[in-house]
Amino acid sequence: MKDLYLEILKEELVPALGCTDPIAVAYCSAKAREVLGDFPDSIEVACSSNIIKNVKGAIVPGTKNMKGIETAAILGAIVGDASKKLEVLTLVQDKDIELLKELLSKNICSTYHEEEMGNLYIKVIAIKNDSMAEVTIADGYTNIVSIKKDNRVIYKRDSQNHDSNQQISRDFLTVQGIYDYITSVDTITLSNLLDGQIKMNSAIVDAGLDNDFGANVGKVLISNYGKGVENLAKAYAAAGSDARMGGCSLPVVINSGSGNQGLTASIPVITYAKHLKVSDEKLYRALALSNLIAIHIKADIGKLSAFCGAVSAACGSGAAIAYLNGDSFEVIGMTITNVLANTSGIVCDGAKASCAAKIASSVDAAIMGYHMARE
Repeated sequence: MKDLYLEILKEELVPALGCTDPIAVAYCSAKAREVLGDFPDSIEVACSSNIIKNVKGAIVPGTKNMKGIETAAILGAIVGDASKKLEVLTLVQDKDIELLKELLSKNICSTYHEEEMGNLYIKVIAIKNDSMAEVTIADGYTNIVSIKKDNRVIYKRDSQNHDSNQQISRDFLTVQGIYDYITSVDTITLSNLLDGQIKMNSAIVDAGLDNDFGANVGKVLISNYGKGVENLAKAYAAAGSDARMGGCSLPVVINSGSGNQGLTASIPVITYAKHLKVSDEKLYRALALSNLIAIHIKADIGKLSAFCGAVSAACGSGAAIAYLNGDSFEVIGMTITNVLANTSGIVCDGAKASCAAKIASSVDAAIMGYHMARE
């Protein structure tokens, strides 16, 4: 029988460079240029409200301090390799940034708000002389639903309500089912996937601690509250977000379409595992628990919403911390309840530097929720 839990993890835990929303715009633009076959004279970008909200405040990777839909779209056309999908801006160089600034000054990119196209919608039209290429993404960050060349449809999906990366339904997920799975699965099947999450997400944490990114939430937490495991679990996750929101050119393994959620679901678990000196096998089981709980909670909410995804991801890490400490399924379940009772009212007001603080608050709620459950 196919391991559906593993397949879901494979679908969700993929690398992404930078904040997912501007990267999706860059990917769509890179694909439009590829279809056009030449560098465009002008670019038009139409986005849903949630994409606009999340692109405006996050620094585009490789640009040091540049933000916005126009920046992401033009840079995607300049250097983007569409085959890399969410790592589309891996090859940005200084000369590309100079060209980007020149093209921004010439206003070659115009943007529009699409009000009735769902929460996740991006359409890029690239124009060169009399030729035009149009690429549309909907429902998933790399889910291309339509490609047109000179008004001729060359690709179209039947439905815009299905993420092409999501082949396995999440409807069967339950907290009990996830717990039963992670306590019985052969962890060799998980190791390759989760080793990548451990390596990449830990690397961007180091970058956040070694450099000045965003509001430096991670470093502020350590300098003011010390190096106890509870504080480090918050500070390290926040530091990864500091770097990611601040334009760091390192990839993050995402969860539910979000690098911040990927960091929140993994880094506190890794931090506690080191502190408790558990085996690799137990760490893999805990990470699988955390990731799957986060995915389960977010599945029906959608990848973009007014609900802060750091909260659902922290439910996962709180559950995993309880598991690492040897607590029962009942304690794990109550931990999740306690986190949601505390922080489910945190609103997503756009991807930006303050995401790191929301991650710290959510992980704090997870740790407190665990101790409440244990008591």
